[in-house]
Amino acid sequence: MDDILQVNERLRGLIWGAPMLILLLGTGLYFTAVTGVFQVRYCALWLRKTLFSCFTGAARRTSGGVSPFAAMCTALAATVGTGNIAGVATALTLGGPGAVLWLWVSAFVGMMTAFAENTLGMLYRERGADGSWRGGAMLYLKNGLHSPLLAGAFALFCVLASFGIGNMSQCNSIAQGLSGSFGIPSGIVGAVTAVLLGAVLLGGLKRLSRVTETLVPFMALFYMGGAVVVLWVHRANLPQAFAQICSMAFDTRAGTGGVLGYGMMQAVRAGVSRGVFSNEAGLGSSVMVHTAADAKEPCEQGMWAVFEVFFDTIVMCSVTAFVILTSGVYDVSRYALASGTPLLSQLTTGAQLTAEAFSTVFGRFGGGFVAVSLALFAFSTLLGWSYYGQRAAAYLMGERVIPVYKAAFLLAAVAGCMMRLEPVWALSDTFNGLMALPNLAGVLALRRQVIAEWCRYKHDL
Repeated sequence: MDDILQVNERLRGLIWGAPMLILLLGTGLYFTAVTGVFQVRYCALWLRKTLFSCFTGAARRTSGGVSPFAAMCTALAATVGTGNIAGVATALTLGGPGAVLWLWVSAFVGMMTAFAENTLGMLYRERGADGSWRGGAMLYLKNGLHSPLLAGAFALFCVLASFGIGNMSQCNSIAQGLSGSFGIPSGIVGAVTAVLLGAVLLGGLKRLSRVTETLVPFMALFYMGGAVVVLWVHRANLPQAFAQICSMAFDTRAGTGGVLGYGMMQAVRAGVSRGVFSNEAGLGSSVMVHTAADAKEPCEQGMWAVFEVFFDTIVMCSVTAFVILTSGVYDVSRYALASGTPLLSQLTTGAQLTAEAFSTVFGRFGGGFVAVSLALFAFSTLLGWSYYGQRAAAYLMGERVIPVYKAAFLLAAVAGCMMRLEPVWALSDTFNGLMALPNLAGVLALRRQVIAEWCRYKHDL
């Protein structure tokens, strides 16, 4: 296992180096520029077509398939996971408070990457044998870019990623949280998780989307409610926390060279990689569920992807970051001195750090609150990624492989509860990067189709 982790660490360092950061941020910046800063200029439009349409019932209308709202909830179920609780804390310990600003930057430009990839997905989706829509990055790579090799590579990396980012890392966090707060053995957590997950998977996409339609709004309101209480109690520390985020995002000193900075590259890498882990913009994963929606306008389904990234990272991740930074449980100088040294492993990180922040207000119930939130978030991610993995596996080997994939996914959920946290996160980071490479290549190569579709839609407004 140690040899695998050493190889993975070298591969992860190569994948998440400066070229990947430039590619991720550059892709989002390109689409931001050519659409006239769509995120800001057309904010009223995409909010009206997404969030506000939920109150009129338009988002829930369907002709027997999956509604745009249900598709977004399923995609949001996959993105709102451990990255919003444990991942943000990990970004702070690896990159300092400055990582939060780069998380915001990656989300802001990532909104347009998500718009582009999901618009492409709608343009190149196909009808399945049962009449339902099928789509994904592999289809626009195969039919749009005419590259079966890249399409196959994306599908393969997606299957691998579904067992990492979408399964074992989530289950590991569930087990750690429930074991630490309630003393429930990891084996029992794994078995119960597998049973609940299996019950949903047996019902196919329609059952999955019905569950996420209910689960996602509930878990988001539950967590946000608790976080708002903590922020209100510590509201006097909000200006200082915001100042730390802005000032340390551009600190060029190395982590061991001074207590005020972790180093700009560390902040950028931690912020961008954790941002992608959380909102998945650039991975092409959400395309598979967005394209299953009963929607006619590619750009409007792309707007659902914009809202998905906005809510997941700009809202949810920011709330966790400010809860940690304002609560006093995070000592900047202490973590900065330990950065890049073995001492970092002795400091509190991940979901435990977030739990300590909530405990400053809720006392002994803080850990339980975070554990329950983490279990809900992680379980929803399992649901979303189980569908992504199914579609990728079916692309590679046909629909008959789906029952085999589901069985393997359930076994991996049990195994994930038994593993240590560090190797799971490390492997997930690598799978993320490998999945993003072919997808971003396709999105950039097919950029003219995205621009043409946006211009057509804007002209018809």
